Amino acid sequence: MPYVVTRSCCADASCVLACPVNCIHPAPGEPGFGTTEMLYVDPRTCVDCGACTTACPVDALKPHTKLGEGELPFLQLNADYYKRNPHADRSPMYVVPRQRALPEGELSVAVIGAGPAGMFAADELLRHPGVRVTVHDRLPTPYGLARAGVAPDHQDTKQVTRLFRTIESQPGFRYRLGVELGTDLTHTDLLREHHAVVYAVGAATDRRLGIEGEELRGSVSATDFVGWYNGHPDRAADEHPLDTERAVVIGNGNVALDVARILTADPDTLARTDISDRALAALRTSKVREVVLLGRRGPAQAAFTVPELLALCALKDVDVLVEGGPEGLDPEATEKTRLLSQLAARTPVEGRRRIVLRFLTSPLRLVGETSVRALEITPTELYTDDDGTVRARPTGAAETLETGLVLRSVGYRARPVPGLPFDEASATVPHERGRVEPGVYVAGWIKRGPTGFIGTNKTCAQETVESLLDDFAAGRLTGPERAVRTTTQALDLDAWRAIDRAERAAGEAQGRPRVKFTDTESLRRAAEAVPAVHT
Repeated sequence: MPYVVTRSCCADASCVLACPVNCIHPAPGEPGFGTTEMLYVDPRTCVDCGACTTACPVDALKPHTKLGEGELPFLQLNADYYKRNPHADRSPMYVVPRQRALPEGELSVAVIGAGPAGMFAADELLRHPGVRVTVHDRLPTPYGLARAGVAPDHQDTKQVTRLFRTIESQPGFRYRLGVELGTDLTHTDLLREHHAVVYAVGAATDRRLGIEGEELRGSVSATDFVGWYNGHPDRAADEHPLDTERAVVIGNGNVALDVARILTADPDTLARTDISDRALAALRTSKVREVVLLGRRGPAQAAFTVPELLALCALKDVDVLVEGGPEGLDPEATEKTRLLSQLAARTPVEGRRRIVLRFLTSPLRLVGETSVRALEITPTELYTDDDGTVRARPTGAAETLETGLVLRSVGYRARPVPGLPFDEASATVPHERGRVEPGVYVAGWIKRGPTGFIGTNKTCAQETVESLLDDFAAGRLTGPERAVRTTTQALDLDAWRAIDRAERAAGEAQGRPRVKFTDTESLRRAAEAVPAVHT
């Protein structure tokens, strides 16, 4: 009875360390780790011990006999990985980072950003005795995209926050939440208070399309839309025109699929999640019946991952259609094209909501006076440029899609960090193995760009922390001068736990994981069960 890795895999490799027979790959140090869509269990070698399930923070590992109907394809997906990537050597490859014997004296580190990258950086630092870590975040709540980015219908993936709760409970850890860099304290302040600063601020904005009409009402960033339905305090009060029968998402990555699922989901199902109450109320009256996802390139180049496509294939009461290129699909080429071929062969059911995956199509301009009323699109054709990259170029006449809601989902982009260098082309901070200069470091998307998965941040953080500890051991870091008082009242771990308890209690009363407070004032009121501090 082999265990199977399913869609919710966070790829943080906890299961790899737990497995006694080294049957979970790719492991840290192996080709593909950090870039593959998930990890995989070899069914021929698994001994059914279940050790991996205890280690997994998101309950992604299950015995094959307990897979739900929509999870059954993962059994074959796990097995197929080993047909393409045989692992004859079963000697363990995962090396636990060594515990440092630090120079005498306590090491104090500020981590800026309480998302997965920041939390994994804190965890790596606290593995070494004598380290104190203060995690800062602009919001009154931690966990970043794990709280405000993961779709509410993916509650299993959100279980990674259980791991973060373990990290924040370690000796030497503290929060300073609700404090904004550049407003409440500065880069210079942080360097005066700590030996080192690790910036894990992510990529908070989206890439633009650069087409006419992008500023019209109804033209929305998918980043903002995700923040809206997840109750992010910056976006919770937004309003979106859902009085249109068709919505169009430009892009076909995982976020685009998330948006499409939420727009076509049964509101009664969403009501059992932690979706924003305001968003749920709007979705109950939504007139959206069709969501079209546009991809400039073909099906083989689609940006979504196979696990997310499998989740789409398993949807009940929503048709998923494929347009633009399906006749050229080779079902034997990849797992992705095989699944798309199956979708293309499905017969739609009259009256159902639908998600349309439309390939080889490029947006030209948004049409409307003050609000979007249509999107002009054009077919594209593929070509290979000099470096071997498959690209798309427009070809053929324009077509008009009537719509009142267009969401761009073509990638995240980081903002410059005050006091740090910034590469505008890659939207990252230049570094060497996470080191910007001795005392200043980066981790996560601000370091490597918006790539990878939740678990990718773990190995990313390990590299950065190794550079930081090397600098400390070599005497390159300056000791703290004095504590800095913030201009805003900071919230600590006890305050966050008060918020968490209040949200969970409200959720329990409604049969939900939690009911989120979605504005800063409400969050701070919920935190008042414990005194906040100026630190």
